Amino acid sequence: MDDDVEVRDLEDDSSAGHGPLRNQDLSHLSLSAADVLLQYGWYLLAATFIVYLLIHHLRRRTNRSTSQDQNPHTQQDAVFVARRQESMEAARRKMQEELDAKAAIFKEKQNQQEEEKRRQKIENWESMQQGKSCRGAGLQTSEEASSSSSEVRKPKTDKKPLRSNDYNPLMGRGESSCSWRPGRRGPSAGG
Repeated sequence: MDDDVEVRDLEDDSSAGHGPLRNQDLSHLSLSAADVLLQYGWYLLAATFIVYLLIHHLRRRTNRSTSQDQNPHTQQDAVFVARRQESMEAARRKMQEELDAKAAIFKEKQNQQEEEKRRQKIENWESMQQGKSCRGAGLQTSEEASSSSSEVRKPKTDKKPLRSNDYNPLMGRGESSCSWRPGRRGPSAGG
């Protein structure tokens, strides 16, 4: 046998310094990104969702705390809103008073008109009882004035109607309602 080969036991030779080990199998430690996603994808997705919810919750909480810290500003805003509502209420009251005043004036005018109509009816009834015409006194005076002025201008003559009673301007001329008209003579108006 060969004398060149020496067999040593590792337990016996613990004091001797060993260099780095070579040719060790480290393939089980190196994983690619695809392998990580395949093995832990659902866990990563769940963890990402939980982190998102946590961040969203914390932002809401900070927004609430900052809005509560700004409480003096909201008190000033409340005072401003109250003043604004009071001014709007005052403006509404003023407008309502104006509208009520206008309504009262209108009602008073309506009452006066109704009273005038009643008075006219009473006068007409009294004139009917006396044997006069049934028209109102105001109308009689205006008709009398117009007839007297027309008498001055021309003597009275028999009045002939300008048109017959069955005249209708929408029906056209004469007895037939449909008539043909020839077209216009001359050059056309086109461009």
